[in-house]
Order: sequence, then C-alpha cells, then structure tokens
Amino acid sequence: MRILLTVALVPVLVTAAPGPAAASGTPPVVVPVAQTRAFVDDPSGTPANADADDPAVWAHPRSPHRSVVLGTLKEGGLAAFDLAGRALGTYPAPAAPSPGAAPGRFNNVDVLGGARVGGRERSLAFVSDRGRDRVRVYEVDPRGAAAGAGAVRDVTDPAARPVFSATEAEVDGQRTAYGLAAGSVGGTPVVVVSRRSTTRLALLRVAPAGGDRVGTSVASTVDLPSSFPLPDGTTWTPCGDPGEGPQLEGMVVDSRHGVLYAAQEDVGIWRIALGASGFGTPVLVDRVRSFGVPRTYDPGTDECVVSGPDPGFGGRHLEADAEGLTVADGYLVASSQGDSRFVAYERTGRNRYAGEFVVGRGRGVDSVEHSDGAHVVTGNFGPRYPEGLLVVHDGERTPAAGDLPTTGFAYVSWADVLDELD
Repeated sequence: MRILLTVALVPVLVTAAPGPAAASGTPPVVVPVAQTRAFVDDPSGTPANADADDPAVWAHPRSPHRSVVLGTLKEGGLAAFDLAGRALGTYPAPAAPSPGAAPGRFNNVDVLGGARVGGRERSLAFVSDRGRDRVRVYEVDPRGAAAGAGAVRDVTDPAARPVFSATEAEVDGQRTAYGLAAGSVGGTPVVVVSRRSTTRLALLRVAPAGGDRVGTSVASTVDLPSSFPLPDGTTWTPCGDPGEGPQLEGMVVDSRHGVLYAAQEDVGIWRIALGASGFGTPVLVDRVRSFGVPRTYDPGTDECVVSGPDPGFGGRHLEADAEGLTVADGYLVASSQGDSRFVAYERTGRNRYAGEFVVGRGRGVDSVEHSDGAHVVTGNFGPRYPEGLLVVHDGERTPAAGDLPTTGFAYVSWADVLDELD
C-alpha cells in the first residue's frame, strides 16, 4: 500500500560551534591514492556522453583486494573498477524507448551486500535511472574484481514501473528518480529515492521478480519543506528555475541506527528516522551558509541572483550545494560542493560538527573539486587502504580533454582521513 506523509513543520535546527579546522580557515589536505580514468560528457567520448557522478563500493566479504567500485556515468551508464582504479567494464544505460523519448541516464548508485531477496542472500547494486524514472538493479559476481567485465550483471525486473511518474509521457517531463541510497532496516532491504526538481522522497521495498530478477515498489513517500520560517518572522523559499522546488540528491542510509541522512542542495542536511514501511519526522541538522539569503530568478541569465542582504541564519560549514553523504566509524561525511570541501559530523546524537578536509593533488593524482557523491567502506583493504577506502566523485578532472571538461573518481585512504579528523 502506498502511504503519503506530507511534512509541514518548523525545522529543528541543530548547530555546533566550529572546531579547530573551521577556525583556522585552512582545512587539512588528504591526497588520493589512486584515481579512475577520466570521462568526457560528449558524443565523441567512450562511452559517449559519460559524465561521472556518484560512486559506491562493494566490499568482498573474504578477499577485500577483489572489491569492486561502481560509478554512474549518466547517459554513459554504469562503470566498474578495481581497487587500483582500473576499469573492469561499462554497462550501458537503456536506449530511448521511442523517438523523442528520453534515454536512460544513470544518476546515483548504492550497494547492499548480503541482501536477503527471494530466500537467499545476494550482493546487489541499485541505480537511479533519472532518464527513465526507474531503479535498475545489478548483481555483483561473488568473484568481485576477478570476474573482470562480468563483475556485475543487470537483474532488473523487465516489468519495472516508473518510481514517480504515472505515465511514460510524464517520465519524459523528467521529474524522475534522482538521488538514491540503499540500506537495511531490521534485516529488510530498502531503497530510498529522491524526485528531481521536487522535495519528495520515496521508500522502496525490494522483492524477487521471477527467475533471478529483482524489483522494487514504493512503500511510502514524504515531502520535505520547500519554504522555511525564519527567526525574524519572515518566510524563505530557496530560489530555483520556475516551477522547480529545492531538490535532494546526496543520501545515505545508516542501517546501524535506522536513520536516513538526506542533503537538500540549497538547504542543508536532514536526519530522518527510517522504518521498513515509512519515514519518521525530519530534523534539519545543519544548514548551508546561504540559508535564508533572498535570491530572485533572472530569466535573462537563467540564474538566481542575490536580491537582498544576508540575514545571518545560515550554517557555518556547508557551501551550497550540499551533496554526497556517507557514514563510517563515528562520522557522517558530507560534500560541501560549493567550495570543494568535505565536512564531517558526529554520526549520532546531535550530529555535531567534527572536522573537515579537502582532497588535494599529489602522488601523480589530481585534486577533487565540486564533488557530487562519496562512499566509504571500512576494514583492511590492503597496504593502500589499511583502515578502509573513501571514493569520491571529482567534478573537475584535469587536464581536460581539449576544450571538453572531464570527470572521474578518486580513491582516498580512510586512514588518512581519520588522521585528520581524530
């Protein structure tokens, strides 16, 4: 049964004093250990129109060195890499089903190892196809990276319905599945998906769909606020293109604590209790610095421009957009995309600020700018990653391919991050 919960609330704002890194104004730098190849968002690229966006890591349960890193490439589909950043294979997004229809466009990916589906445990990767408004499902081969191009295979239910759209014509309006996070609630695998250009989140059940296919279905939805009461008695609405709301993309399910963290790009980070059948009350745990700043859409430039003074109600740590989220050890890590930093918060309690870092250049590897997605796994993954691996999207890979911008993914030793945060 589909349950609709619409939230109209005064957000609970949790604010923490800045720590030493914020006070100094010079975040510590960690240097990547490796990086993937660069991708070009152009028909001349291989694959064509490949724009790297969001990573996820499948940790091999017995042989960590055979773990697999996945990354979405939008119209370029899905890519798989080993722990050295070498490409294992690429898996195309679906073609447009008819002339004039939107093709598949893979936006976010997340993985669940040992998900119990159809009476057996399976390692599954879930991908939001924002082009076709579906969740596509891939199964990870037990051999991991040793399987080469066979590291993942598509097991999506061929009868999969759109997540948010009522008709295929509505799909082509592109208010479609956007951000995505997977997790487990009380042993039940779940997927959370956000809707592009709106504030809606959907909680999806995972179920077998005949043979070895896997499907998803909507169990519940929640609409987060699009306008916010301010302490001075006014109401602030984040500026966007006409008819578009302040969307969410970066998300992570903290399965250990039964919580979803969701980044509303122009607003901040929400914490939402998560059950197998629905959402709890959203709490806004941090705001972007520009929270409350009046902006007006300028049709001449197709941009939002500041139209009044900053009332001072924003947070201290996040520069919009608030983007990729991941959890590990005692930390929630968020991408502060506007200034290319990563901000860490305590994983529990009031999610107090715990530090920050940037990913800089070194070891023959590029720095990371304007990161969309991030995913960390902990454990001993070999001498390069003795305490775990953090993979982040790099929105500005240099050098560019001529005059064409390039993107990719960077691998960071989690031990290096812990050295800075601890």
